[in-house]
Amino acid sequence: QVQLVGSGGGLVQSGGSLRLSCAISGSTSDFHAIGWYRQAPGQERLGVSCITTSEGYKYYLDSVKGRFTISRDNAKNTLYLQMNSLKPEDTAIYYCATDCTLGSIVAGGPRYWGQGAQVSVSS
Repeated sequence: QVQLVGSGGGLVQSGGSLRLSCAISGSTSDFHAIGWYRQAPGQERLGVSCITTSEGYKYYLDSVKGRFTISRDNAKNTLYLQMNSLKPEDTAIYYCATDCTLGSIVAGGPRYWGQGAQVSVSS
């Protein structure tokens, strides 16, 4: 059993920064990748950034590449998403999750989800 507890989020102006955290309990070795999804109002949930659990390879959706950085502190068993140069279109609820893939959710999607964190970016 894996539990994910997300935190962070908030309201920032365009161009600002936020960091999301996700505390993980349980082993993630069974998952190829873990990462972050987001869902804007009226839109589908999308994987925006993933990190593989064994090699630590990082992947980003094109729309966030160069602005977002995913990282993991293995000692603290915590996943992070540093978001810089935020834009109004980044406004969404952000979720950490296992079985991470970029873009649209396929094949049932992640088995485990953290609770969502609201990120709002004003123009």
